[in-house]
Amino acid sequence: MEDYNFVVGQMFPDVKAFRNAIKEAAIAQHFELRTIKSDLIRYFAKCASDGCPWRIRAVKLPNAPTFTIRSIDGTHTCGRNAHNGHQQASVDWIVSFIEERLRDNINYKPKDILHDIHKQYGITIPYKQAWRAKERGLAAIYGSSEEGYYLLPSYCEQIKTTNPGSVAEVNTGADNRFQRLFVSFYASIYGFVNGCLPVIGLGGIQLKSKYLSTLLSATSFDGDGGLFPLAFGVVDVENDDSWTWFLSELHKVLEMNTKCMPEIIFLSNGQKGIMDTVGRKFPRSSHAFCMRHLTESIGKEFKNSRLVHLLWRAAYATTTVAFKEKMAEIEEVSPEAAKWLQQFDPSQWTLVHFKGTRFGHLSSNIEEFNKWILEARELPIIQVIERIHSKLKTEFDDRRLKSSSWCSVLAPSAERQIAEAVNLASTYQVLRSDEVEFEVLSADRSDIVNIGSHSCSCRDWQLNGIPCSHAVAALISCRKDIYTYTKKCFTAASYRDAYAEDIHPIPRKLEWRKTDKSPTEDDILVVRPPKLRRPPGRPEKRMCMEDLNREKHTVHCSRCNQTGHYKRTCKAEAINSIEQF
Repeated sequence: MEDYNFVVGQMFPDVKAFRNAIKEAAIAQHFELRTIKSDLIRYFAKCASDGCPWRIRAVKLPNAPTFTIRSIDGTHTCGRNAHNGHQQASVDWIVSFIEERLRDNINYKPKDILHDIHKQYGITIPYKQAWRAKERGLAAIYGSSEEGYYLLPSYCEQIKTTNPGSVAEVNTGADNRFQRLFVSFYASIYGFVNGCLPVIGLGGIQLKSKYLSTLLSATSFDGDGGLFPLAFGVVDVENDDSWTWFLSELHKVLEMNTKCMPEIIFLSNGQKGIMDTVGRKFPRSSHAFCMRHLTESIGKEFKNSRLVHLLWRAAYATTTVAFKEKMAEIEEVSPEAAKWLQQFDPSQWTLVHFKGTRFGHLSSNIEEFNKWILEARELPIIQVIERIHSKLKTEFDDRRLKSSSWCSVLAPSAERQIAEAVNLASTYQVLRSDEVEFEVLSADRSDIVNIGSHSCSCRDWQLNGIPCSHAVAALISCRKDIYTYTKKCFTAASYRDAYAEDIHPIPRKLEWRKTDKSPTEDDILVVRPPKLRRPPGRPEKRMCMEDLNREKHTVHCSRCNQTGHYKRTCKAEAINSIEQF
C-alpha cells in the first residue's frame, strides 16, 4: 500500500490537495479524523479516538496557494478495525476513487466498488453509499439526467441540422414533463426503403437512468442478414398507447419517403397495441410473432428444453403434414403446452400457415440492437442517443467500405445459398411440362416448380425469396439466369443502396449555440424529467405470493402411518411409553 506518513515541512499544491491527502491517510491507516479548524489558510485536526494524542497542523504559505505541514504531535495509540466503515469515506471520496474506473467501464457495479475499496483500504461501506457515489460519478462525467432532458430539444435540432431529412421529435405532457421521443436518421430511412428486406422487428428495453423510461426500437435486415436499425424512441411508460404512438410516427416517416407504402412483415411479442396499430396503420402489411420471444415464453412456462426444440421445428415446417407431426409430438411431451399454444394463431408464427414471404426470418434482431446500448442504459437520455448514433455511423461506414469490393451479384450469404442449391441441383432430374412448369425428381421425392409464379411445392422459394435447389435445377435446364429470379433485396447493389447515405457527426454540446432567452418564451421548449423516478439502491426482490388454488402437500408420518405430522413430531411413541408406565 502507498505510504501515507506525513512529515513536518511537507508541502501540497493547495488546501484541497492537503485535505484529500489527510482524508486518504485516515482511511488507509484506519483511524477516524476529527477536524478542529479548517479554512483557506489553516487546517488543524486530531485523531477522533479518545485518549489518542495524534494531532496535525498545516497552514498556507504567504503569497502562494501552497499548504505546508507545521507540526505533527504524538503517535497513534488507538486500535484499528479493518472490518468497519469509515467516517471519512464519504460519497465525495468514493466518487474520486471510482471516477477513472467509471470512465473506462460504465457498468462498474456498486458491488465491484465495495470489493475494490475493501481490497485497497480494508474498510466496508454500505451498498447504498456506493450506489449514490456511482450515480454522482456518472453525472460528473456525462452530465445529470435533468440536464439531459433539458437539452433534448436542442439536441434534436442538432440531429435535423447535421443530418437533413432525419426526424427527431420530443413530446411533453403536463408541466412540460418528458413523455416521448422519436428519432430516425435519414440514412436509415433511405437505406430501408431502397435496400433492406421489408421486415421490421419491434421491441423495447428498459433504461436504468435516474428516471424510469423505456427504449422502443424498429429494426430491419440488410441483404446479408445484418442488423439494420430504422428508428428508435424513448417513452416514459411502455404500454399500448406508447406503441400506438411509436408506430404512428414510423408510418409518417415511411409515408413521407415512399410513393407507395411497401408490404411489411412486422415481428414482435404480440402486444395488443402493436397488433392493433399494425392492422390500422399498415393495412397491406402483416404481423407475426417473434419466435425467440415465443420460445422463451414456453421455456419459462413449462421448463422443458425439448418443447422449445419441437416448437422451432413446428415453426420451420413447410408442409401441413410436417407441422401436424411436430404439434403431435408437442402434445405427447406436454398436453398442457399444446393447449397453451392454442392461444397463438398458427398463421402468425409458422411458415406453413403464414401468408407471404418471411425472407428466412422467424425472429427479429432486437436483441442484437439492445446490445448496442446495454452499457449506456444508466446514462442520461442524450448519452443513450449518442451511443446509438456513434454505433450507427461506425456500422454504416464499415459496411459501405466492405461492400465496395464485392464482385458478386448477390450479397455473400445469398450467394452461398445459391451455390449450395446449384450443387444439389446437379443430382436432380428435370422433366419439363410447359414453358413455366417443371417436375424435378430427386432420390426420395418429386417437386413441381413454376418459374412463372416463382413457386415450388417444397415452398422454400416463395417463403425465402431465393430459388431453392429444385427451382435452380429447373432454371438451369431451360438456361434461365438464376439471379433474375432472386428477390432484389438480396442483391449486392441493394446492399450498397442500404448504406449509400452517410450518418453525419453531431457536434458536442459545448459547440451548440447558447441562448440567453427566458425559458418562458413560446419558442423555447423546456423539457422536465418524467414524474416517475427509479427508486435508489438495489431493486428489492419480489417475494412469490402463495397460490391459494394450488393443492397443498399432505405430510405423512412414517412411524404411525397417520397424516398431518412428521416422524420427528410424532406423539405416538410418547403415548405408548406413558401407557406402559
